[in-house]
Amino acid sequence: MKKADLLSTLFVGIDISSRENVVALLDFESSKPLLSFSVANNRPGAVELAQKLADFLSLHTGLSSLMIALESTSFYGIHIANYLSSCQLLMPFHTAVYCVNPKMIANYKKSFIDLGKSDYIDAFVIADFARVGRITCSPWRGSQFLALQRLTRHRLHLAKSLTKEKGYMLSNIFLKFSEFPLLDTDEQPFSNNFGAAASSVLTDFLSIEEISDMPIGALISYISEKGHNRFPAPEKTASLLQQAARNSYRLDQCLYEPLTVSIASSFNLISAYTAEMKVVNKAIEKTLKGLDPNAYQSLLSIPGIGPVMAAGILAEIGYIDAFKSQDALAKYAGLVWRENQSGGFTADDTKLSKAGNAYLRYYLVEAVSHVKNHCSEFAAFYQKKYDEVRTHQHKRALALTARKFVRLIFGLLAKHQLYSQSRVSQI
Repeated sequence: MKKADLLSTLFVGIDISSRENVVALLDFESSKPLLSFSVANNRPGAVELAQKLADFLSLHTGLSSLMIALESTSFYGIHIANYLSSCQLLMPFHTAVYCVNPKMIANYKKSFIDLGKSDYIDAFVIADFARVGRITCSPWRGSQFLALQRLTRHRLHLAKSLTKEKGYMLSNIFLKFSEFPLLDTDEQPFSNNFGAAASSVLTDFLSIEEISDMPIGALISYISEKGHNRFPAPEKTASLLQQAARNSYRLDQCLYEPLTVSIASSFNLISAYTAEMKVVNKAIEKTLKGLDPNAYQSLLSIPGIGPVMAAGILAEIGYIDAFKSQDALAKYAGLVWRENQSGGFTADDTKLSKAGNAYLRYYLVEAVSHVKNHCSEFAAFYQKKYDEVRTHQHKRALALTARKFVRLIFGLLAKHQLYSQSRVSQI
């Protein structure tokens, strides 16, 4: 920003809370707030805030631009950022709203000596952070990608809840049927331990003694019925199941019913999570049609990237034009490493920043774990980084490969191109 633009800009810092927004106003030459006040964090409060800003700018004719900064604190700042960025009353002042990483504000505040802690002080620090030109993120982009983002983040929430529930259920399964979750692949009676047939076995039989003592013919008939006659060899399945039951630990009879109830409840939750994820997937597909189809197709063209990962990455990035370079995109995702150098010493072991968008970082790392299985260049790069160290090999190699993956994504989205093998070799 040019000096003339800085001198004509009003810098606004907003400290967000669930019920109240505290505001501090600065111009470029001020070291103390020109005005501080608080408003309710609701629509009437947002209207009041916009009116006060408009009135202040009208009185100070030398200020013609408005830069508003607030911390990206969970979901409490979404409404006020959305309102101020699209407020008609503030449109004449070239309003730009920025949601800043709280860690950056916290680190900047440390540069002040003996600065106390209050909402008004925090609002001043946020405004001063904007005044000195420390903001590097793009302005608030409104609701265009917010709808997709809420869906993709909710799907991720469901997926994590599903994984957690499966892990929790396995502990109960081990207590009731100790051999069942520990069998090798060739000894497993069922291909899916969370499928319908496994669910029936683990909930219909109160104890494993019932399975081990059951006539083999009756057990074969039971498995065929629960599997809808889809088992290629029900006799082998029944034999493996009965052998596992006989090799399992026995419990006191009083424990079987509580464990069975818990396992049945977990199966119900897994079924519910799976059903809800299908509903959310359809909603994501519908929402994507209203956004940039070219960007979505560019991501889908990368081998190993499916609709879920493409939608998640697109929801967090938004329009690629918001990023000046692939370095800016990597920094936004937190895929940068802190330099550790002093004098003639430069550390080989540096920490990943992780100060960016955690959701985007998750999708990039998860996506590249699939891409490396389909793209030889990424597989070779991953293996090279894996072999360089002896500790944290997989995590380090995957993070570095994800950083390389950022360059590919930025190039495809910025140039509106589809994936090709020749472009990867140039990265």
